[in-house]
Amino acid sequence: MDVRLDHLVCWVSDQLDSLHFYEQVIGLPGVRAEAFREGKAAFPSVRVSAETILDLMAYDASMGVDEGTGVKGSAGHPINHFCLAVGKEDFDELQVRLKRHGVEITGSGVNSFGAQGIAPETMFFPDPDGNVLEVRYYE
Repeated sequence: MDVRLDHLVCWVSDQLDSLHFYEQVIGLPGVRAEAFREGKAAFPSVRVSAETILDLMAYDASMGVDEGTGVKGSAGHPINHFCLAVGKEDFDELQVRLKRHGVEITGSGVNSFGAQGIAPETMFFPDPDGNVLEVRYYE
């Protein structure tokens, strides 16, 4: 079976703030960002890779977050974190951008196991809604 991750949905309180964070701080290109800003798309996304995006969905408990999935009690549950793998140069540049934007690196690690083997360095930090990101690089 050939399986790829298509998308993740992140619940966010302010879609424009989150879009800015993922575009300007993390450096991911927006998908349907202008259409969202113009009111022509319900939510923006950011591209992680050619095959994977993050959807930035507004969390509103009054709207019934289960409606989209049809599975009662399942939508909106938090995850521990998600991880993005980048090159070493991008990893170093991201650390500078995080500091410039006042985003605290809340954790780090060395020789951490992941999908591509052992990563020499890894760092953790929250997005504006407290979703935890891990970013790492492989040699």
